[in-house]
Amino acid sequence: MVGVGRGPRPAFAALPGAVLDVKTEWARNSVTEFATMGLLPQMAESFGVSIPATGNAITFYALGVVVGAPLIVSLAARLPRKGLLMGLMVALAVGNVLSAVAPSASLLVAARFVAGLPHGAFFGVAAVVAAALVPPGRRGRAVARIMIGLTIANLAGVPVATAVGQQVGWRSAYWAVAVIAVVTALAVHRYVPRIAATHGASIVGELRAFGRLQVWFALVTGMIGFGGMFAVYSYISPTTTEVTGLPEAAVPWMLAVFGLGQTVGALIGGRFVDRSVLGSVIGSLIASSSVLALFGLTATLPVLAVVSVFLIGFTSQVLAGALQVHLMDASPDAPSLASASNHSALNIANAAGAWLGGLAITAGWGYASTAWVGVALSLTGLAVALLSVVVARASRSRVLAPAGAPRTRG
Repeated sequence: MVGVGRGPRPAFAALPGAVLDVKTEWARNSVTEFATMGLLPQMAESFGVSIPATGNAITFYALGVVVGAPLIVSLAARLPRKGLLMGLMVALAVGNVLSAVAPSASLLVAARFVAGLPHGAFFGVAAVVAAALVPPGRRGRAVARIMIGLTIANLAGVPVATAVGQQVGWRSAYWAVAVIAVVTALAVHRYVPRIAATHGASIVGELRAFGRLQVWFALVTGMIGFGGMFAVYSYISPTTTEVTGLPEAAVPWMLAVFGLGQTVGALIGGRFVDRSVLGSVIGSLIASSSVLALFGLTATLPVLAVVSVFLIGFTSQVLAGALQVHLMDASPDAPSLASASNHSALNIANAAGAWLGGLAITAGWGYASTAWVGVALSLTGLAVALLSVVVARASRSRVLAPAGAPRTRG
């Protein structure tokens, strides 16, 4: 249990203030991650490279998250949580300044990798803190409440950043994010209570999470299944203009529709997760496969394309929250690393989805083909999730079998 260092109040009483600032930072970081996707055409033009090549900025940001999350959380296992969160925010600000001043596409890619390093560590620690501040039956809603920061980013921050970037230049989005990051660090210093590290935490203790089979099942489910959303969303800007036939000015609105879907998914999804964590994982993957197929079939029809984008946002947000809580359940004595690793997994999905979607486009299949790449990834993730359930039930059966009971030969 994470301790809160302010008086004898019940632990959950500290949640509103802490979550307020955590949500703010989630929103800030999500703007920098997702605004890149909405500004790919402008970035490609400024550097004189193709849109899929510029998509490497997305891929390497995601790889930074993958590397940084387990590394930082393990090394910082004994640090006070508040100071750790503030330090990670400052690092995020530095990464975005480097992105804003990058003189070439290759240096932008390197800067995005640096910016991604603290991302997963921040959100992993924040989710564990939020879950520890509420009663057990409300953990899904606590994690969802933090994730609402991401949905706010996609509902308002990303569309605004995209619109401003289109008019003023894409670098302005990174400058704005860097400034907001500094302001957010000051807000955390002012409002978030002092939070101690988990009692007895250590590098070895955190790494113990990787010795559990169900942790790996959950991570692989996220790595593959969540890639379906990223295959489509990474190229939503050119898909909107080239396939759906809407003007460039409509791209921020399409991004806002995606964010609205995520907001509704966060508000409702937390309740789903509190009822059944694994049920939410499996259900959201089934729904995600369906809505990605719908987008592939209707991307040329503006109204139906908008509806599909809303549903993609909704299902992806339910899946993200469910996987977060599932990983904490799978590693109760090392929750920080397991939780942070979820963001590594989701950003592997980000990298894989953007890369595979780019391959489909480069092969000449068109921007709408990213939807079918997404369907394949979501269905594969679903297969992994179902396999994890089968393995878990088989393990429980062996544990519950009476001593001396005969074994069934396969």
